[in-house]
Amino acid sequence: MADPIPTPHISAKRGDFAETVLMPGDPLRSQFIAENFLENRRLVNNVRGVLGYTGVYKGVPVSVMASGMGMPSIGIYSYELFNFYGVENILRVGSAGAISEKIKLRDIVLGQAACTNSAFADQYGCPGRYAPIADFGLLRSAAEIAGEMGLSYHVGNLLSSDTFYSDNASATANWIKMGVMAIEMEAAALYCNAARAGKKALAICTISDHVLTGEATDAMERQTTFTQMMELALEVAVRS
Repeated sequence: MADPIPTPHISAKRGDFAETVLMPGDPLRSQFIAENFLENRRLVNNVRGVLGYTGVYKGVPVSVMASGMGMPSIGIYSYELFNFYGVENILRVGSAGAISEKIKLRDIVLGQAACTNSAFADQYGCPGRYAPIADFGLLRSAAEIAGEMGLSYHVGNLLSSDTFYSDNASATANWIKMGVMAIEMEAAALYCNAARAGKKALAICTISDHVLTGEATDAMERQTTFTQMMELALEVAVRS
């Protein structure tokens, strides 16, 4: 069988990625994390401008690579990292829109599970609905570290949506009454890929906007100022 490395989407060589990869959606956020937190960093991927780096954080090798937007995109990159590059843990570090009155702008949500309106999990042929969930060890570690750091954080359900602009005006209200905390676009596919590969994943999201109040951060803030989430994920990486 032909060597799958490099893959159609990642130009890195075998061994270029650490066991744990932080995965923001935005390539510029990947670059920001690498340049501000990783020592001895080196660029290991730039296919389609999806920047990937490997470096050292507190003496531990850590990688960071962008996922792009949406489940099809993170589905491709996380699949190749888990199945071809030997990555064991992927920590999504992204933004989410709050739909809970308990959550404030810039709070952190740890995605214990991810509801979804996507058909991503249909490929597995389960006779029912598969429930995409985070790895409990990573989740527990993130919650403990967030507490130590004094962060304002919440643990619960995310909604991974296929649509940013939805034509269904009543859908959000239905998710709210089921206790879903925030909406993003990637976690469910990441959790499915991790489960199928026997690997570990966790989504750590900073609230960038609030659906109920209309508050929002701008693109530059999302790219460069969500440092508490980044530091939390890096601490999880070195303790896992």
